[in-house]
Amino acid sequence: MPIDKFTKVLANELKELEEKGTAKGKELIITKVKKPSGEKGPRFFLKGFGEKEFIRMNSNSYLGMALRDDVIKIEEKAAEEYGVGPGAVRFINGTYKPHRDLEKRLAKFHGREDAMIYSAAYTTVIGVLSSLISKETIVISDELNHNCIINAIRLSRPLEKHIYKHLDMEGLEEQLKNSIGKGKRVIVVTDGIFSMRGDYAPLDKISEIVKKYDKHFEENIITVVDDSHGVGAFGKTGRGTEEYTNAKEIDILIGTLGKAYGVNGGYITSNKTITRYLREKAITYVYSNPITVAEAATALYVIDFLDSKKGKKRLEYLRELTKRFESGLKNLGLEIIESDHPIVPLLVRDTKKTAEIVKHLLENGVLATGLNYPVVPRGDEEIRFQINADHTSYDIDFVLNVIKKYKG
Repeated sequence: MPIDKFTKVLANELKELEEKGTAKGKELIITKVKKPSGEKGPRFFLKGFGEKEFIRMNSNSYLGMALRDDVIKIEEKAAEEYGVGPGAVRFINGTYKPHRDLEKRLAKFHGREDAMIYSAAYTTVIGVLSSLISKETIVISDELNHNCIINAIRLSRPLEKHIYKHLDMEGLEEQLKNSIGKGKRVIVVTDGIFSMRGDYAPLDKISEIVKKYDKHFEENIITVVDDSHGVGAFGKTGRGTEEYTNAKEIDILIGTLGKAYGVNGGYITSNKTITRYLREKAITYVYSNPITVAEAATALYVIDFLDSKKGKKRLEYLRELTKRFESGLKNLGLEIIESDHPIVPLLVRDTKKTAEIVKHLLENGVLATGLNYPVVPRGDEEIRFQINADHTSYDIDFVLNVIKKYKG
């Protein structure tokens, strides 16, 4: 049956996105990768650009593990032993020993009783919140939380939803006060690292405020933190925002394996009752295949590496590169948001100029991501740079020199 009318409606919507300047556009296609060599980190080749080399400054692979020979060998060995796919969802014989080994290691890494892995961090957030938000639940959320949190709350239909201004602890406390006597359960949910800005939630203060008002709710106030950009890349030993802020009582921690750890998948770590409940109730876990056994084995290896002296040294190097890049941008008189996290936002505050700078970077061999409204609020337009531990000082200085040459 022809669907020309429906197709026309979609085409019109696409045209509107393009006219507004909010369309994502065509994706660049990586055709080849050159591993780090000498003073240069990895270089990437794109379809349509021939043999032109690019530095990738928009990757979440903060530890720079994905191209290491030792990491690749671990994944290859596991694939040879177990095959390339899990073959089923986990309750239909889709769990392998490396899946559980990884979950136990994640729980130990974060100091909790148990953990469970999902196919992605986005589906982790959807599965966790939709399972724990009841008709008697009030949800309180930071205004700059990630899209996955926003959609999870929307799908869950809580009793009430309240948004506090970004990092406004007085606003959070006021929302908790106003919620007394209204619902049985409150969920306070926040990003650990805010992906567009590289700043972080004061989890220690959030814990203190929650503890102050917990007694007023029949089923407690539960703190949920999505620290996908924090785990593996932030804090002295890579345990994320929780470690960095010295927070003691975060109830549910969500992380990803698809950023610092260099593979794919998401995870939650909490007490045994919560994780067991989610294995039974979280639809994105029950009805989705897990990550491959090879990915699980690789993530396990990376976490062990991170917990070693070499891992701590790599984290120190990542922080040094981040500060080198931040200092270089400031010396050029540019506005940034400073943080110990390897996300470094260059605040442009203009949509057209953001696009021009991204184009200039691309023409000069640098891949970076421009963020415009509605991904970020109007006036906060930026270029998000992300430092990886397989970058070099040469790479950082090269990118700074390209930025310096921009005349706009």
